[in-house]
Amino acid sequence: MRAHFRRRAISALITTAVATPVLLAAAAPADARPTTSAEQRGKAERLAKKLVKASSGKSAYRHLEELQEIADEEGGNRAAGTAGHKASTEYVYRLLKKAGYDVSYQNFDFYESRTVREKLSVVSPEPREINVAAYKFSKTSPTGGLVAPLAAARVDATPGCELDDYASGTFTGKIALVKRGSCSFQQKEEVAAKAGAIGLILYNHSGNEPAHGTVGAPANAHIPAGGISLADGEALAAQVARGETKVNLDVSTEALKRQTRNVIAETRGGSADHVVSLGSHLDSVPAGPGINDNGSGSAGLLEVALRLAEQIRKPGQQPTNKVRFAWWSGEELGLLGSEHYVSQLSEKQRKQIALYLNFDMIASPNPVEFVYDGDDSDHQGEGPGPQGSAQIERLINGYLDRKGAPHEGTDFDGRSDYGPFIKAGIPAGGTFTGAEGIKTKEQAARFGGTAGTAYDPNYHGAGDNLSNLDLKVFDTNIDVIAHAVGTYAHDLSSLSQPAKN
Repeated sequence: MRAHFRRRAISALITTAVATPVLLAAAAPADARPTTSAEQRGKAERLAKKLVKASSGKSAYRHLEELQEIADEEGGNRAAGTAGHKASTEYVYRLLKKAGYDVSYQNFDFYESRTVREKLSVVSPEPREINVAAYKFSKTSPTGGLVAPLAAARVDATPGCELDDYASGTFTGKIALVKRGSCSFQQKEEVAAKAGAIGLILYNHSGNEPAHGTVGAPANAHIPAGGISLADGEALAAQVARGETKVNLDVSTEALKRQTRNVIAETRGGSADHVVSLGSHLDSVPAGPGINDNGSGSAGLLEVALRLAEQIRKPGQQPTNKVRFAWWSGEELGLLGSEHYVSQLSEKQRKQIALYLNFDMIASPNPVEFVYDGDDSDHQGEGPGPQGSAQIERLINGYLDRKGAPHEGTDFDGRSDYGPFIKAGIPAGGTFTGAEGIKTKEQAARFGGTAGTAYDPNYHGAGDNLSNLDLKVFDTNIDVIAHAVGTYAHDLSSLSQPAKN
């Protein structure tokens, strides 16, 4: 799962489709939900029960072991564009093909940022060096660095995200000092440039490390930008409040073109006019093997897909609706794989997708069972998802309630691969067990675990491995996937019913 990312700030990809075919249904779109008979509802209930019984965290664990072994053999990670990611896609492809799915790779190009220079120093009034991390794809500073006074953006609930966070005229010709939080790194850089700033220094909102920002692609860069730690940022902000503070920001990056691929698999049977789509990202960050983020979602999805194949190969058991599974690449670089996929859909193909379910981090070691808030009943962050998202939330919540499993909502903030789907108007939902957020006392009382620590203390680190998982919550979320697949494979009628959670 990538850094926090507002839905309205989702940026266009700099990617190029290649000749590899993509599994996209070609039949005419269906503007209305299909009529569901009592027989289909019965099939849905029976298939859901069978899939839940057959699918488990114990059976899916073998996929996690395979992904860990791949990472161990390929430099410790499975990041997009690496041998580790390629081997991961081959593993998923091989099992799905053998199970009888129509499977395809979807290749696309992306850019990788290489840092050439990153240096920040205070010129006056108190000269000193500050540790800085250049934004990925940052615009390069002039030779000798960018020397200018600092101007601090307003710190509020959305610091540096809107033009009114910058006093009119104050930032022209200056370097903006902005706190991390609420919106994307890219949005902060873009808005600072619009405010007249000639550079950006972004300071972290927590921890002791510099903020590692990105603008996503070379074409998105407007001004030189770098990240610093919370302590260094607060010290600079205090100094700016006392009087003029001049700094020298010297950053330079190089964009390297790479190629990676999604894996797409779909049932051979089922109506192509009504596609049930599910996805999880298969890439890790370079820092570690990514077994929770997101080997867990990938393994859970793969296990349910294999169990579904066993059921539908029986005579008379083909799904009513086509079921399509996706393992995305480049999520950690900015939702690249899912954005590329959605960007390639025609209007017909987009309308054929009845819903999208996303599973990203479903085995966090200090978990909370989060369900995406499709109806915005929590009134946090972004608004509701597209029509049908509330009903997806209700279906998942209802299943968890029947299991006696506690759960709570989480915002559709665009952090994972559902983002491009909801932007395209496709109803979405799914579950998530937490990343770098801190568990509250109330959550610890309800879900167990440790208050005051992260849901996943190993998030985006080398410790995200087989040793740091909660296999009980992993099992619960695989059951959620299985129940949803079994239900929607035959019955989409709930998407049109009034939703009250």
